[in-house]
Amino acid sequence: MTTLTESVTTALQLIVAADTGLLHTVGLSLAVSASACACAAGFGLFGGAWLAIARFPGHRLAVLALNTLLALPSVIVGLVVYLMLSRSGPLGSFGLIFTPTAMVIAQTILVLPVVAALSRQLVGDSLRDGGDQLRSMGAGPLTCALLMLVHDRWAVITVLLIAFGRAIAEVGAVMIVGGNIEGVTRVMTTAIALETSKGDLPLAMALGLILLGVVGIINLAIGLIQRGQGSALAGVR
Repeated sequence: MTTLTESVTTALQLIVAADTGLLHTVGLSLAVSASACACAAGFGLFGGAWLAIARFPGHRLAVLALNTLLALPSVIVGLVVYLMLSRSGPLGSFGLIFTPTAMVIAQTILVLPVVAALSRQLVGDSLRDGGDQLRSMGAGPLTCALLMLVHDRWAVITVLLIAFGRAIAEVGAVMIVGGNIEGVTRVMTTAIALETSKGDLPLAMALGLILLGVVGIINLAIGLIQRGQGSALAGVR
């Protein structure tokens, strides 16, 4: 058998056997990314809704800056968070560096622009379609924007799934602030990089297959939501 065939075969055996180390790495990856998305949702949805209705000098510049941050390199985020949380940094006294908390902070910063930018676009489009009715009932601009998020909850879930996919697939930020410590801060992406460099290809392949499965499930869920929304709109027509 070729190296690829052997790696895939052994990787499948590890997955079927529910290897303890494998499950811990997968579980930590899911927990860190889910926590980061929850934190980003708390700030990003409100911030995006506010930005959709706010009008102030430099508004277009703020929107441009937000859209630019969508391509923010994860290693830059990791570097900034590391400098903030390291022992010589302003938040070093909290001892958060090389902990899952530091990884959550880094991923939150990474996906926050995604949530804010997409929710801003979502609220803006929704207000153009149905904002007049809410305003005629006496709702203020921010209230209208937040109500639109509640009304378009499936679209909001899609936004959060996109953010989760961005978080769980990144490697640079969590590698820098987490340190890739086995059993403590090692997640799927950092483990794949490490195990590949060490030559442990079966474990790296097993983690890669699981990561692909998670990303595939996310994309499937997004597709089903969009399909359901399309069917609902067709039924209204």
